[in-house]
Amino acid sequence: MSKLLIKPAATNQIHQVTPQSAGWNYVGFAVHDLAVGETLQCQQAGRELCIVILTGTANISVGLQSWTGVGGRGSVFVDQPPGAVYVPAGEAVSIMALDAIEVAVCSAPGQGNSGSARLIDVATMSQEVRGKGTNTRYVRNILPETEAADGLLVVEVITPSGHWSSYPPHKHDRDASPEETLLEETYYHRLSPVSGYAHQRVYTDDRSLDETLSAEDRDVVLVPKGYHPVGVPHGYTGYYLNVMAGPIREWHFYNDPAHEWMLEKK
Repeated sequence: MSKLLIKPAATNQIHQVTPQSAGWNYVGFAVHDLAVGETLQCQQAGRELCIVILTGTANISVGLQSWTGVGGRGSVFVDQPPGAVYVPAGEAVSIMALDAIEVAVCSAPGQGNSGSARLIDVATMSQEVRGKGTNTRYVRNILPETEAADGLLVVEVITPSGHWSSYPPHKHDRDASPEETLLEETYYHRLSPVSGYAHQRVYTDDRSLDETLSAEDRDVVLVPKGYHPVGVPHGYTGYYLNVMAGPIREWHFYNDPAHEWMLEKK
């Protein structure tokens, strides 16, 4: 199996991606399932966190701060923002499930320069419709550049049945701002119905990396470099949660010149 495709574990800790396990420098990503009343403790020295309650409801505390009833959506496919909390580097967070929850822990190197822990206001989670026709997808910015963080960028995307996403193919693997920035990226895929799959190709210009992966429900795809389009077959709806981080917190991407023509097509 490809090193870029990570299957879910048959435990409550569904995923645990670290820079060491991924073979890169910045992005960490974990997913946990918690039953009612279960608690998850997280703390990473020198790394900031973004806690995303993908489904269900939780109480979250960081130091003397606490928030009750965070989240609340029944599925990642409903038109409702997730609950999310930003945790500065090195601080400890406690998450208690009020009902069964699926929680993502996104991490990146941090210096503690982005203020205190905070509940991310859903009003700041801007929504966008990108593309047109069968390239239409729906984007929710959970922790975008416009909101304070040291390195993390977090976004979720719904791709309708038969549509393409992260398309035309683009990349962000070169530290050359403002033309392009170097950002590692994880894709956490969910499918509806869960029997579905998505196709994701990860490739470079010289084809030294060129893999086409079939991501099933709850799989993670690693994008260390290269272009990385996603296609969702007819009959299924795709969701993915993206985590990005790199040497600077800017998202500038470069489109594959072979396919950029379609952006100009009327």
